[in-house]
Amino acid sequence: MSRITHESSVTDSPFICCHCGAIVTPTDMNRTIRNHCPTCLWSLHADLRTGDRRSSCRGPMEPIAVWARPSNEWSIIHRCTSCGFLRTNRIAADDNELLLYLLAARALSALPFPVDMLTGRTI
Repeated sequence: MSRITHESSVTDSPFICCHCGAIVTPTDMNRTIRNHCPTCLWSLHADLRTGDRRSSCRGPMEPIAVWARPSNEWSIIHRCTSCGFLRTNRIAADDNELLLYLLAARALSALPFPVDMLTGRTI
């Protein structure tokens, strides 16, 4: 079991999460490749292009938001804590649902405009 270094060409073997220390098995829920921890949703900046495992940064990637894609599918937006790089990652069936909901609600809990000004406006 590796320490989430992702030296192989794909993440197809169990690894230990760089953030919470959970053992992550990529074959959970019928997936053969796992890019983030299902417990804490953190990832590792390992790719230059999706799946290539060629990034030299290797910084921890914090989940900062969710993206509701046009196909009714959610993706997690990760930001590298070392270099600031942003990457999206599709959610998996075994991802922590509470953390996904909290990420989705984060933007609504800190609106950049006064809510009372919304009345009477049309879209």
